[in-house]
Amino acid sequence: MLRFRGGAWLIAAGIALAGCKEQNRYVPPPPPQVGVAVPEQRDLTRYVTGTGNVSAVNQVDLMARVQGFLQQIGYRDGATVHKGDLLFVIEPQPYEAQLQQAQSDQAGKEAQAKQTDAEYNRQAQLGSRDFASRSNVDTALANRDAARAAVLGAQAATTQAAIQLSYTRVTAPFDGIVTAHLVSVGTLVGGTQPTKLATIMQLDPIWVTFTLSEQDVLRVRASLRRRGIAQVELAKVPVEIGLQDEAGFPHRGTLDYVAPALDPATGTISVRAVFDNADRVLLPGYFAHVRVPIERDPHVLMVPEVALGADQIGRTLLVVDAQDVVQLRHVTVGDTEAGLREITSGIAPGERIVVEGLQRAAPGQKVAPVLRTAAAH
Repeated sequence: MLRFRGGAWLIAAGIALAGCKEQNRYVPPPPPQVGVAVPEQRDLTRYVTGTGNVSAVNQVDLMARVQGFLQQIGYRDGATVHKGDLLFVIEPQPYEAQLQQAQSDQAGKEAQAKQTDAEYNRQAQLGSRDFASRSNVDTALANRDAARAAVLGAQAATTQAAIQLSYTRVTAPFDGIVTAHLVSVGTLVGGTQPTKLATIMQLDPIWVTFTLSEQDVLRVRASLRRRGIAQVELAKVPVEIGLQDEAGFPHRGTLDYVAPALDPATGTISVRAVFDNADRVLLPGYFAHVRVPIERDPHVLMVPEVALGADQIGRTLLVVDAQDVVQLRHVTVGDTEAGLREITSGIAPGERIVVEGLQRAAPGQKVAPVLRTAAAH
């Protein structure tokens, strides 16, 4: 009985060992799962790009052009003013007196001219009847002409005095914002040279100036010819800009000026665009990224930027073939738009590009592709 039980134990142990060997046999892991997307075909806008600076359309230093004590400041620092608004008053009393004196002198000269005119007419009539000598007539004529010249001089002096008086009132030459005043009430201004009182700037609209290379200028001109836009119709050419802290190019304006000649020292041309700026987001001195759309290409192949890699040869993409095997492709890239990069060569429409799990996709390895959309990445 004991022998039988021992034999049964040996048989059971053999069966168990056989089972363990079956369970420990190596089973290869499944192919790694990766996300793939078909290149998106879309219309792509071509741009020329550059960097520029924001500047005011109009900017003027307000100067004290006559000497006197500053009597009044008619605005609040940083305020928006309109053309003709009174900003500063320099004591006008001395210049009012000078104007009155000039007007008085002019009136005297005009009265004297009237008297010499009458005297000449009288001498001329007498001379025509031989009751006055030719010498008396000539003298009367000279006196009349001298009196008339004196009137002209007095009128000029009156005009000059009125101009000097007008300089005592400094007004806004255009709509804009006035900076903080640089002198206080009671300060003597306009001494030996004009005194700067403040600065006024027009901020709406506003300019952005930038430069383009010779190659970009040729591309823009070719684009204008294709679209039938003449050089004088610059306002039809859109320009987009973005500030340093802004994503993309949210501000849209139009070309305003193109320099007539290329700078031979830099090989660039100066260009200016104008933008509406009612909300005062754009301020003089800001740095701006600039782009000018020149053409739109249809059916361009685009892939997500994150799908691109690089090696010593250039840019690469991982492509999954019909057998779900990963291939390394060297590609040529072009412009970007909305997070997608143009592929000009190296792939064909409909091919599957690895866009997720790139670290799990090795060239020559079989994978389990899961379809994604290119625009989602």
